[in-house]
Amino acid sequence: MQKIALIGFGNVGQGLAEILRTKKASLKRKQKYEFAVVAISDFKLGSVYDPKGIDLKRALEAVRKKGSLDAYKGGTHGWDAMTTIKKSKADVVVELAYTDLATGQPAIGHCREALKRGMSVVTSNKGPAALAYPALSRLAKKNKAHFFIEGTVMSGTPVLNVGMNDLAGNDFKSISGILNGTTNYMLSEMEKGMSYDAVLDKAQKLGYAEADPTGDVEGIDAAGKVTILANMFMDAKITPADVRRRGITRLKPADIEMAKKGGKRWKLIGSVKRKKDGSIDASVRPVMLPLDDPLAGVMGPTNAVTFDTDLLGKVTVVGPGAGRIETGYSILTDLLAIERSCS
Repeated sequence: MQKIALIGFGNVGQGLAEILRTKKASLKRKQKYEFAVVAISDFKLGSVYDPKGIDLKRALEAVRKKGSLDAYKGGTHGWDAMTTIKKSKADVVVELAYTDLATGQPAIGHCREALKRGMSVVTSNKGPAALAYPALSRLAKKNKAHFFIEGTVMSGTPVLNVGMNDLAGNDFKSISGILNGTTNYMLSEMEKGMSYDAVLDKAQKLGYAEADPTGDVEGIDAAGKVTILANMFMDAKITPADVRRRGITRLKPADIEMAKKGGKRWKLIGSVKRKKDGSIDASVRPVMLPLDDPLAGVMGPTNAVTFDTDLLGKVTVVGPGAGRIETGYSILTDLLAIERSCS
């Protein structure tokens, strides 16, 4: 029985709770996976701890109807994130707290505390993955725990698992991809004739773009993901500050038309490649791709990554790059991987 503590109960945490609740019987039957969520702690929504396991349906109802986990009947209330990590006696901490990407906090601190105690950590937070992956991985190994981050790059699409497992044994010459669904949607609509301002407004109304879209349109989100790919697969030891970055804000209708006339298409591409001298070149920038490039055909809010390998050549993985259930699913795949490693 895997005991889980959730740190953060926003969209992704609730998405994971929905999956665990609805798939519980199926997971036991098909995967031999049994679990108990023993603690949930959220900065805004409160907390609850029950060593016998929290009723996820009632926890979700408490948040959605009453706006707080304090409305959950039973259990212990009032623990903050660190208290939950220290006292819940969970096997796995799922770290989903709102985090500043510039510092990686408070998520890095949460991950470090859990790993120090021999608890495995699963996170979809880009902060710990982009800023502290090597150190946290070493800490996990030292304490015979796991630090898994599948959901940090392409939500539920298993790009990290493909690279680490299915492409194991390859050397990676380069990795490039469409790593931000918001900007890919915007570029797809601009190709249809919409202006930048009009498509941004539409993306915000559809929920693809935040009220402040800077992280997406200036390539900040994609730069964090490039950093993760570079450090995981190319031993780059870089931070987002090392990624050359230019967003899509300067693209004009004339640029879109120029690409169309040339049989090409604009995409915001995150890329990392190893240069001849062994150094790493990492960037995020708009690129005009020929239409026969696998990435050129990826439209709307979909993401994709192409691994250029020494043994297989180019391998492209395409799938959803965001979403409550999709990212929740990425957490589930990591939880299952940890359970398999213990059996």
